[in-house]
Amino acid sequence: MRSTSRLTPVLASAMVLGAAVCARAGAAGRSDPVINVEPVAEGLRQMIDRARDGVFPSLVNISVVTVRYWNGRAQKGRSTGSGTIISPDGYVLTNQHVTFNGKEFRCTLADRQEVRATLVGEDPLTDLAVLRLDKSDLKDPAAPLPVANFGDSSELRVGDYVMAMGSPLALSRSVTLGIVSNVERIFAGGMGIDQDDMQLEEGQRTGLFTRWIQHDALINPGNSGGPLVNMRGEVVGVNELGGAAIGFAIPSNLAREVADALIRHGQVPRSWIGVSLRPIQKTGLKRGVLVNSVVENGPAARAGLRAGDVIIRLEDEPVTARFPEELPGLMKRLADPPAGSTLRLTYERDGKSVEASVVTEKLQNDRGEETALRAWGLTVLEITDFLARRMKLDSKRGAVVSSVRSGGPAALAEPAISDGDVVVTVEGESVADLAELAAVYERTMSSKPRPEYVAIGFERKGRQYVTLLKPLPESEEDPPREVPKAWVGIAVQPVLKELARRLGHPDSLGFRVTRVYPGTNADRAGLKVGDVVLGVNGERLQPRGIQDAGLLDRLIRRMAIGDQATLTVLRDGRTQEVALALEQTRLTPAEARREINRDFEMGVRELTFFDRDENRWSDSVSGVIVQQAESAGWAGLAGVRAGDLLQRVGDYEIREPGDFRKAMKKIAESQPERVVFVVLRGVETRFLFAEPNWKATPQTQPAVR
Repeated sequence: MRSTSRLTPVLASAMVLGAAVCARAGAAGRSDPVINVEPVAEGLRQMIDRARDGVFPSLVNISVVTVRYWNGRAQKGRSTGSGTIISPDGYVLTNQHVTFNGKEFRCTLADRQEVRATLVGEDPLTDLAVLRLDKSDLKDPAAPLPVANFGDSSELRVGDYVMAMGSPLALSRSVTLGIVSNVERIFAGGMGIDQDDMQLEEGQRTGLFTRWIQHDALINPGNSGGPLVNMRGEVVGVNELGGAAIGFAIPSNLAREVADALIRHGQVPRSWIGVSLRPIQKTGLKRGVLVNSVVENGPAARAGLRAGDVIIRLEDEPVTARFPEELPGLMKRLADPPAGSTLRLTYERDGKSVEASVVTEKLQNDRGEETALRAWGLTVLEITDFLARRMKLDSKRGAVVSSVRSGGPAALAEPAISDGDVVVTVEGESVADLAELAAVYERTMSSKPRPEYVAIGFERKGRQYVTLLKPLPESEEDPPREVPKAWVGIAVQPVLKELARRLGHPDSLGFRVTRVYPGTNADRAGLKVGDVVLGVNGERLQPRGIQDAGLLDRLIRRMAIGDQATLTVLRDGRTQEVALALEQTRLTPAEARREINRDFEMGVRELTFFDRDENRWSDSVSGVIVQQAESAGWAGLAGVRAGDLLQRVGDYEIREPGDFRKAMKKIAESQPERVVFVVLRGVETRFLFAEPNWKATPQTQPAVR
């Protein structure tokens, strides 16, 4: 029976009423009868309302703090997606690419309550995942949660009405309406025969067992993981991909089965026999499915199968896959038995039928865990069976370098370490896998004294290398400060020949004043914006190109602090002399003292003379400049941004980096539930509220993940 296109009694009655109006109009002899469509529209409206209300209350917006590994380091980020509450226990079904590399999860419910969630399990091969809500965060933890019901996706037909629900572009609680365009969509390459390996994350296949529901209900980034709903108010799919008025959803029958397995086991147990298959379309074969390739020493290979064989029976059932759309179902049949099962396959080779018993192995994820070795400027990836086969490695020993920090220790080593290298030893000690490498790294970098150099052994295309790298310092040091020099309190631009001609003094090259810093000797001496400095103490300035932009500055710096200098300036077409005492150079932002807080993942520096001038802050304004704030760190999530002037943290006034360090130390000791940052942003003071999770202190260097 069809689940979504069958008319409700209300809509059917409305259509009958519309037809009756048409008939009466015809009987009256009208040439252009007017049909009253309002009852039809109202009936459709009621049907949509009922279907929407069946799922909409169980819709959740998912906010994820992620850790991604690139450029030789771990970086936190934020992403959003959608999900559906599928059980009274608070289980939420969503996409795996929503939860991928997730570190923290928060779900906003239909009544706008924000609830923490934990990851129950992920299944990359179907791009599905399950979270569990922390019901203790609810206003009434004992109150029942709204739960959506699954429908039977096999009953969908092309043309059925469906609704896509979710959080497109992070805008929560959205619904769009469309129709089903295709109920068995796959992504085929080549001549449309071979099923393409689809990857949502680098190195991890997905969709091996999926025939997607294609529909035209509008979805955008942020809709991922949200429900596709039929007109009965049932979940018939999980939206995964879309854009440009085309969307793809994972069928609910597959999603329900995967969700149940994730809830029970935290993963989906599957078998693997080590073959890839091809439909027999255009092969000339009449039955069976073609074995395209066989993994060397895999279960099928050990049972005697070869590429080019044609499988015709699985157990006692005939097997034929004529078209690509028939492959996902067959792949699922091969994967469903428990690992270690014996499958009886009958295949044809050279016109003869052969029976084989294949003992299955556990199907592993293609992509393994990943971590960052910050002090070495590396990120490394676990070597899985799939990765070892793809890279043609002799073994799974060590860990693969997934990224290298530009200008970091690994990149500067001789020879340099590169992406794709396999780290196999540290200081001559063999490392078996990623976990062991991470443990050796921690032990090496926590030793006292810390090593100046570390010997790393790695393999590259069959060759074995040893290199020495110099680890990054344990903490960032304050930048060096320049020895004080003589200075004039102005900013200038070079006036070259063409600009001088345009300004009306073609023979007078020099430096045009663009800013006179208030309160300086230059200000008191009467220098003005627009003056052109032609010389100093009788020495003519003749800048010839942009390479001479620092000529005036270099000339002044050769003099002593406190010396008298006479500047020859051109003002309003006349030359005049301006005498002033040279001052000491001011501290620049590049020389300012810094402080980094790892808990809140932010860094600050001291406020300089040039910061005050640029922002027009008086001497009464105090604080420290926020130099960096991880977008998904505690401070970043509160809204703290680079460039903010931080003036207070909690009860502590902040005037310089030392105040910040002391305040953050006291906050870490007291571990308050909420921390208030007071910042000056532009001309506005802002109060920003951070909610640190002290139970799981964040790290800029996450553990293996």
